[in-house]
Amino acid sequence: MDHAGRRARLLQRFDDLGVDAFCTGHLPNVRYLSGFSGSNGHLVVGVRAGVFLTDGRYTDQARREVADLDRVTYAGPPAAAMAQAIGRIGAARVAFEPEHLTYQAWADLADAGVELVAVRGVVEALRETKDAEEIGLIQMAQDAADQAFESIVAKLDEGVTEREVAIELEAAMRRAGADGVAFDTIVAFGPDGAEPHHRPTDRPLAPGDLVTMDLGALVQGYHSDMTRTVAFGQPEARLREVYEAVRRAQRAGVDAVRAGVAGRHVDRAARDQIRQAGLGDGFVHPLGHGVGLEIHEGPWLRATADGLLPERSVVTVEPGVYLPGLGGVRIEDMVEVLDGHGRVLARAPKDLVIL
Repeated sequence: MDHAGRRARLLQRFDDLGVDAFCTGHLPNVRYLSGFSGSNGHLVVGVRAGVFLTDGRYTDQARREVADLDRVTYAGPPAAAMAQAIGRIGAARVAFEPEHLTYQAWADLADAGVELVAVRGVVEALRETKDAEEIGLIQMAQDAADQAFESIVAKLDEGVTEREVAIELEAAMRRAGADGVAFDTIVAFGPDGAEPHHRPTDRPLAPGDLVTMDLGALVQGYHSDMTRTVAFGQPEARLREVYEAVRRAQRAGVDAVRAGVAGRHVDRAARDQIRQAGLGDGFVHPLGHGVGLEIHEGPWLRATADGLLPERSVVTVEPGVYLPGLGGVRIEDMVEVLDGHGRVLARAPKDLVIL
């Protein structure tokens, strides 16, 4: 990946920010700008030079992954090492991310004489637009989730538990090539589907249950996110109506995705379908979010999202309706934002599957 090009795009923001260096220890941003995939790393990007810092556990890994930056292995407080690196590259005003830097680290840097300027979302804004390699990795993660979903549908049987299905889905994604899971897998049977983020339990599958499965895979740091709801036997008529309303809403949301549209407009396109079905109170969360090095990142699809969707971003479209005591339905796809339309990355069917 072109990490140097990404840092160059960050440097183009320095004049507007009024800084001559940028520091981060937020691992998704560190990975985006340097390629480092370990669990502890810091980066200082300056006008004339850049420095990557980590501890002794990752010296060899950093040598492999961060070949185009000066590298520092520190043994003491990371803020002290960062201050030394900032001094070495001759930076005077340094941007930091207030949502990611601890107060103690901020105080240590300030005590070392570093002039700090708080900036928000600068790297995250760059990350919204994916390059071809990033799209390819997200697609690989989605392919692993698709394969897992296909395999589990054939294994759903009366008496199997939510927990067992979740474990099998996670194992199936790894067998399909994933490095791990993108988040804790959600599996909800019957009335448990009324909880959008239900944690799998030992509840057994019974005839008539709707089964909601929210799963995602992780490939080389990039995530996927997909939800499907299927029926184990014939569901109640009311639940079939809910499913069809959510299906219409999901289709309307996908159809509204295109480069240059505001996130709130996509949210409204889907939400209007739910409201027209008289189920507006059951749609309790925003429509979607961006996916990439984090499972939840910009751009956002919600009622207050005025930002425009950039071309080659990837967003989820995931309407849901949740009825306590009865159950719930959610259908979710990742969609690549293109000029004039969106491209769905998943291949799993979205019409109601009755097993």
